[in-house]
Amino acid sequence: MKQFIFAAGMAAVGAFGSVGPSAADDHPIVVELFTSQGCSSCPPADALLHELAARDDVIALALHVDYWDYIGWKDKFANPAFTKRQKGYARAAGSRSIYTPQMIVGGVDHVVGYKPMQLADFVQEHRSLQATVDVGLTRSGDQLKVTAQTDEPRQMVVQLVRYTPLQTVAIERGENRGKTLEYANVVHDWQMVGKWDGRAPLLLSVDSAEGGPVVAIIQAATHGEILGAARLR
Repeated sequence: MKQFIFAAGMAAVGAFGSVGPSAADDHPIVVELFTSQGCSSCPPADALLHELAARDDVIALALHVDYWDYIGWKDKFANPAFTKRQKGYARAAGSRSIYTPQMIVGGVDHVVGYKPMQLADFVQEHRSLQATVDVGLTRSGDQLKVTAQTDEPRQMVVQLVRYTPLQTVAIERGENRGKTLEYANVVHDWQMVGKWDGRAPLLLSVDSAEGGPVVAIIQAATHGEILGAARLR
């Protein structure tokens, strides 16, 4: 395993396993995968996210980081903002190290490397908890409307995430050269659209002419627990 101090890294490969069947759920669990086309340890985790993307009880999101680009292949989906987000999670956890692949479950639980059973355990733990924020997301013309309510006021951020459900890339250089890989739920836009303290119900309208899948995420500030989420496919 290579460990880096806010730089490129990869984690050890774990055992194969299953995350269980798909199930409808009013409070889906957000799983973020930090990955790179230039990382040879990432394809198994990318494939696992592909499985998660088919589930109704999980919102699986692939955030491609840019710190592998110097090795010889520039990730077509990499965004320095996603590297910054991963570093924020590391700081919140009291760590100076970041890795690829790395999954964050519900904003708090970290899975380093390809460890499907550990991931399944975390997802199940989050599913067993009662959601503290009820989130709604609707589209009306060129407007997205985010609603939310909670009985536990605190400082929170409201975020909108847009992703592409499937992307196929032929990789010509770097550690994965010669491979053609499929990537699921590739995030191309992640915006904070508001702040909320939960003292009154939230009703937020956002101009959005862009179609396609979108997710509303309400998260404890800063880089804290994801308290609720809703999705439009």
